[in-house]
Amino acid sequence: MTDASNAANIMAEALGTFMEEAADLLAQMEAILLQAEDGACSDDDLNALFRCAHTIKGSGGLFGLDEVVRFTHVVENVLDRLRQGTLHFDSPLISLLLGCQDHISSLIAAVAGSGEMDVARSDELIGKLQAVLGNAGAVVAAAPPASASDAEPTASGGGAIGSDHWHLSLRFGPKVLQDGMDPLAFINYLNQYGSLIHVETISDTIPGFADADPELCYLGFEVALRSSASKAEIEGVFEFVREEARIIILPPQSRVSQYLELIEAYQGEVARIGEILIACGSVTANELEQALVQQHGQDKRARIGDILVEHGAIQTVVVEAAADKQKRSEDKRSVEAKSVKVPAERLDALIDRVGELVIAGVGTHLQIRGINRPELLESAELLLALVEDIRDMALRLRMVAIGEVFSRFPRVVRDVSKELGKDIELKITGAESELDKSMVDKIGDPLMHLIRNSMDHGIEPAELRLARGKPARGTVELNAYHESGSINIEVKDDGGGLDRERIMNKAIASGLAAAEDNLSDQDIYRLILAPGFSTAEKVTNLSGRGVGMDVVRSAIEALRGTLDIDSVAGQGTTMRLCLPLTLAIIDGFHVGVGNSHFIIPLDMVVECIELPPDVGDMEYLEQRNEALPFIRLREIFGEQGPAHARPRVIVVRFGRRRAGLVVDRIYGKCQTVIKPLGPLFAEVPAVSGSTIIGNGEVGMILDVPALVRLCAGAARRKTPAMAQPALLTH
Repeated sequence: MTDASNAANIMAEALGTFMEEAADLLAQMEAILLQAEDGACSDDDLNALFRCAHTIKGSGGLFGLDEVVRFTHVVENVLDRLRQGTLHFDSPLISLLLGCQDHISSLIAAVAGSGEMDVARSDELIGKLQAVLGNAGAVVAAAPPASASDAEPTASGGGAIGSDHWHLSLRFGPKVLQDGMDPLAFINYLNQYGSLIHVETISDTIPGFADADPELCYLGFEVALRSSASKAEIEGVFEFVREEARIIILPPQSRVSQYLELIEAYQGEVARIGEILIACGSVTANELEQALVQQHGQDKRARIGDILVEHGAIQTVVVEAAADKQKRSEDKRSVEAKSVKVPAERLDALIDRVGELVIAGVGTHLQIRGINRPELLESAELLLALVEDIRDMALRLRMVAIGEVFSRFPRVVRDVSKELGKDIELKITGAESELDKSMVDKIGDPLMHLIRNSMDHGIEPAELRLARGKPARGTVELNAYHESGSINIEVKDDGGGLDRERIMNKAIASGLAAAEDNLSDQDIYRLILAPGFSTAEKVTNLSGRGVGMDVVRSAIEALRGTLDIDSVAGQGTTMRLCLPLTLAIIDGFHVGVGNSHFIIPLDMVVECIELPPDVGDMEYLEQRNEALPFIRLREIFGEQGPAHARPRVIVVRFGRRRAGLVVDRIYGKCQTVIKPLGPLFAEVPAVSGSTIIGNGEVGMILDVPALVRLCAGAARRKTPAMAQPALLTH
């Protein structure tokens, strides 16, 4: 029972790996198809597009996903015609292929969720694909499941392998059965690439009856296959067992002459014989990699071509032809970047332990400072420096490029622009900017709302744009950049801008503002963030219900961020999100108010100044000829402890806003591990978390964006409209 469970677990892990790889391949397909619509699809892109579909089909067949294989096979046929040049891209075909890519994703998702696959949708799309191929009305039957009676090839016990066929010598790993794999299923799947001519079973490694283990595989196979597939495609059938197996694939004689011709015609500027052999298709990347491993581990003087011949991967005549073609130039090795996939929960556990290490290190350092032991203090400072390095490295493990989110929007812009009947281009910059993985996962939906709003409300119809002297094609820009310990993400359009008067009239009608209010443009623009606010004249599939911007506001505030809105009538609108880089560990600035301790994120601290004694009850002070709004933390948190005779003002900045926080004492820089507040403290204003400071007491981490909003609200509290909660969301 345990062995069966282990096999099931291994199979589940393999299936999970397939789904992850399929998701990456589908994303690559989508990117190439979108490039094709812009006329930027090269021959290499077409080949990559075909390989994506081919790999999904082949891997799906290994797991018995017959509907995935059936549907993807027809998609593969269309892609093959495209790369051969007998079909050409146009907008309807790209739309059809994007729909097919979506359907493949849904088929695989059905497997992950143990749901039913939409066969009717498959048939509908297959009909359209067959029409493109000129086979309207043709039916693609579902691949029949393998059965012991008719689908599996059987060993004949003898016979020569013909020279006009592919010759496969297969020796599976002894634990292949324990891993949940069926060797005959792999051999049977070769029928997808041609026809099996002969299968010879090799049983010379079977031990005596008493020594045989029924769970181990002792059989080998010699296979003759008639196929027009490439060597790499045939090798791909055995992808999931390749590491533990010995697989030799020899081409038919006709292929050898073809390889020689390709080598002779090869024009690539490479200096390595292995690269030439891969380019002509006579060896695969896996065969070359194994040969290189042997060359490195046994005899570095051995020629790679001789090792390949010794392995049976290639004929001598092909190696000699490649050696003649090999160029004399300096070897330029490209080192492939290697990465290790780590489950998110393990990474989170590591960050949590590093956080505890930071707290312990700070506490130890503080204790040692209290005794007169210079040697211990020096050791503690070194330890603390190492802890800081470990903290920084651990945090970098969670940092990912924001392009992971940006990559989904070209497809969105394409589909929505067609739905709206507008010609809209998306420009992306700053995709390499990094932020915490947890942030990346949560900003996708807010950005989706902003981009769709820009396309629907911002970009004008082509006729109106031309009348205003603009190009018919509208532009939406998506940009990301780092600033002051935060990341700014801008969604900018070159549309008509926000209608100030229309927003104000709607706000007055809704009771969000009064006609006598003297609001700035920024205040009026922020009205669109109020729940239920919408100026749309009609409800569409994209907008008009007044929930989109409210969702954006709530999501950004939950991430301790802010949303700024800039707009110029007739020129466009910019929505600017400002978010912290991480939600885990930060450098903090330790301050005190009464008997309480507070932590301000150090990246947001600009400077510290004394509170002028004559400020009185004012809510702002003049600094360098500018008004600086400030707020007293003692009043915000109701602190009753002893006050300081000379309070200090901590000037903080978040995004484009500055504000002052009045405190009693300044303790200095500290390392802070952010710990979430319990449900009892969930409603505490302007606090984003807690931490343990060096002396063991609890310190509250201040939510600077919320405090900035409170400062702005306090400075304008005499304006009736400013009392509306929606206006405190700048």
